[in-house]
Amino acid sequence: MQRKRARRHFRGPLRESKHDRGLRAGRVLRALRKAYPDVHVPLEYSSPLELLIATILSAQCTDARVNEVTSGLFPRYRTAGDWAAIPLPKLEKLIRSTGFFRNKARAIHEATEDIVERFEGRVPDTLDELTSLRGVGRKSANVVLAHAFDTPGIIVDTHFRRITRRLGMTREYDPVRIEFDLMEYVPRKDWSEFSLLVTWHGRETCTARKPACGDCPIARECPAASSDGQVMWKVKEPGGRS
Repeated sequence: MQRKRARRHFRGPLRESKHDRGLRAGRVLRALRKAYPDVHVPLEYSSPLELLIATILSAQCTDARVNEVTSGLFPRYRTAGDWAAIPLPKLEKLIRSTGFFRNKARAIHEATEDIVERFEGRVPDTLDELTSLRGVGRKSANVVLAHAFDTPGIIVDTHFRRITRRLGMTREYDPVRIEFDLMEYVPRKDWSEFSLLVTWHGRETCTARKPACGDCPIARECPAASSDGQVMWKVKEPGGRS
């Protein structure tokens, strides 16, 4: 009978200097570029407004489902004023299949009302302005900045959080804290590309339940690869557990 391997707590990468962690992040980025040469934003859009709405709808929903829903909506509702004018019950019905439709409908309604009333119908192009919109958080704002306005931003979704923790590049759980962690050692010019590639890697290879560590292009840079994706170092978890 094979003995079960004892769990070890790995502390190595979390004691890296900021300089060394930045070098490792650079190697990760280069390896992911090579592994995924055709990476792209999976949401379909043709304007900053469409990307903002699609991003709001993508929470806890597949991109394929969002694209299916928006393909029938974007040709009908072209401006922020169009979206703001949709009665809330009707908007909830239109986006129901994306899940959490009441919260999403309210977020879209409030954000587009703000865009009309405060920005003359134009989606703003700064982080402060975007996050001042009701219903828009840092993640959605950074998505719009990165991919509609070509402004660097670190986009922390569930995939990005999982991968950066497995890589030992952050101890944090909170998305904003993770964002600020990575900003310290990933060059600003690479923020958007790094976010997109890491998230893509999380979808394609380093999945939540069954990471394909044996086929991973960045396994040599990942301390969790030797434990099939389990984070082995001790960190403080939500609720005070350790």
